[in-house]
Amino acid sequence: MLAFPDVQVLDVTGPLEVFNAATRLLEADGRGREGYVTEIVAASAGPVRSSGGIELVARRGMRSVVGSLDTLMVAGGFGTRSVASDRSTIDWLRRAAPRARRVASVCTGALLLAEAGLLEGRRVATHWAFAEELGRLYPDIDVDSDPVYIKDGNVYTSAGVTAGMDLALALVEEDHGRDVALVVARWLVMFLKRPGGQSQFSAQLASQVAEREPIRDVQAWIAEHPGAVVSVEALAERACMSPRNFARVFAREVGLTPARFVERTRVEAARRRLEETRASVEEVARDCGFGSAETMRRAFLRHVRVGPADYRHRFQSTG
Repeated sequence: MLAFPDVQVLDVTGPLEVFNAATRLLEADGRGREGYVTEIVAASAGPVRSSGGIELVARRGMRSVVGSLDTLMVAGGFGTRSVASDRSTIDWLRRAAPRARRVASVCTGALLLAEAGLLEGRRVATHWAFAEELGRLYPDIDVDSDPVYIKDGNVYTSAGVTAGMDLALALVEEDHGRDVALVVARWLVMFLKRPGGQSQFSAQLASQVAEREPIRDVQAWIAEHPGAVVSVEALAERACMSPRNFARVFAREVGLTPARFVERTRVEAARRRLEETRASVEEVARDCGFGSAETMRRAFLRHVRVGPADYRHRFQSTG
């Protein structure tokens, strides 16, 4: 794991803790399966001060890392912009990447991989707040601000901060299977796949934005009843507001019209059903309030950019 001054400490410690938990589990089961040997490297050995003030200790400098590597991970954080202009670090990444079985970044660590030329022509994820800038700086890469993590060949990129743990858990599942990853997820009190699967955003997260409690209550109700028949009038009555005032306040505080929020919530509910159940597309559409599979397909194309059947093919959990 490459760290640097002003690194985001969770970008480093989160994924490493996932690998550590997997290693302890594998060692305890007595079947002789190998876990992970992890280390933090930096420009030089010694303490590395994170953006939160916590000091991490790099066992050695990056130039002493020789030979083949299994996984090369790059953390993110406020310090990435400074490191991106450090030619020695970028040149080391460019030379080390071909020696690794796989290369991964957490959060804005994607900037360093991009600067090293390792993301050209690839679809990548990064923190949602940095996605537009990354795409502008490096127009030869396809930046997707929605997924928690993306695998493109042997290059893995993830979204902000805790998404690095989601990515690490996916790598554990890739290496040792779903059963091991599931136990690790339970031990760390994580989702094996967070609800909504691949999305950095949940429609329910918008409820944290609304200031007025009646609006938050309505949002929670919508999330709990995605299949319900709703109208602005009915929602306004639930909030004890006039329809006109409700629509205006809702849009101002949430950033979405009530209709748009309902659609996003239904898409999220449908995504979970498609990932976690064997219900038909038609059943999912009916249960999540779309009425028809075609209406749900159009909503998926607007929000997810793939149809429901294709989404299930890509992301349905296996067991």
